[in-house]
Amino acid sequence: ENDATSAMNAIMDMTNVLKLSEKRLFGSESKCNCKLTQLQLLGLLLLFPCFMIRNAYNYGASSLCGLFRCKSDTFYRFLSRDTYDWRKILATVSWQLWRKIQEKRTTEATGPVCLMVDDTDYPKRGVQTELIGKIFSHVTHSMMLGFKALFLGITDGKSQMLVDFALVGEEGKKKNYGLKQKQLDARFSKEHAEGSHTAKRIKEYDQSKIALMIEMIKRVIKQKIHFDYILADSWFACAEIIKFVTSRHVKCHYLGMIKMGRTKYTYNGKELTANQLVALFDHPKKGRKYSRSLGCYYITVDVTFAGRSVRLFFSKRGKWAKWNGLITTNKQLNFIDAYRIYSMRWSLEVVFKEGKQNLGLGKYQMRNFSSQIAMTAITAMQYNLLSTARRFSDYETIGGLFK
Repeated sequence: ENDATSAMNAIMDMTNVLKLSEKRLFGSESKCNCKLTQLQLLGLLLLFPCFMIRNAYNYGASSLCGLFRCKSDTFYRFLSRDTYDWRKILATVSWQLWRKIQEKRTTEATGPVCLMVDDTDYPKRGVQTELIGKIFSHVTHSMMLGFKALFLGITDGKSQMLVDFALVGEEGKKKNYGLKQKQLDARFSKEHAEGSHTAKRIKEYDQSKIALMIEMIKRVIKQKIHFDYILADSWFACAEIIKFVTSRHVKCHYLGMIKMGRTKYTYNGKELTANQLVALFDHPKKGRKYSRSLGCYYITVDVTFAGRSVRLFFSKRGKWAKWNGLITTNKQLNFIDAYRIYSMRWSLEVVFKEGKQNLGLGKYQMRNFSSQIAMTAITAMQYNLLSTARRFSDYETIGGLFK
């Protein structure tokens, strides 16, 4: 608001760093007689928030339209194409930005690099969107119409980026996505070519979040991106994830919350739940300690889970508070470090809040499922560009001069 010119210059500096080609991003080059190329359309869509353009419908009344004249249908056709691999496009842009951050860091790296996994709600109003259904919101603790968006983010303690995502639904016991037959018939439908990228995304729609999370992490490993920890909440703490992380040749660990429920862990040959383990050690002489720096009680226990040796941390704020649990595959980690590393996962919640408030994350009024995928990828790229620009303007430059 105070200096729009410097903000735009910072964003343009970031985009100039990127090495993008139409053949690499879209699989084909634009025709020589087209009014706007595919790369230009992508660039315009990325610039929408900078010019206060809410969506393609409002583009005609913006100052940007005076420079690049086209109608809203041009953008809608571009977004609805099944042939574009938006996962590849997002990864190409994101990893180039991430590598530049790692190369140009002028301050000493003090914290680990972490992958973060979490989902967020995409609430919708109308039932005419393709594949729309009802989902259970853990925020409002009620059913709502919309999608669940599962995101994979990466952070080094200063900057965070969105690098992969999947839109999923909840089929329900009756396998009708919580809708009546009349509502199911009212949903928009379109035939997608077999083997197209949108068809692959539709197959992900009914997959479990655990399976999708594992596939996302595998794609990061293939990119040869270094990371130390995978952070997730209690929803993802299961035997499948622990086995996956411990079977990787990449030196990384899992760190996440656990549910204080019926899941059993092996300690000294006995199968015990989390609450039973707490009862064994809930005394200063038996293993309970107090951290003055964090202001909480904690217990550390080494157990076996899913055939793997893991470490559990239990903590609570006051004497009468409820215990919470953390699980990690790194048995060299102490509670204070585990607490501080896991707190980095909150940055993904900040991404969701900022993305929804400032970039319209999930607020896309398009019936086509391809367009929902495309706009989510574009919003993620917008956030990554802004995050990188802020990194060098607020942290790296001043830190480098100080050093």
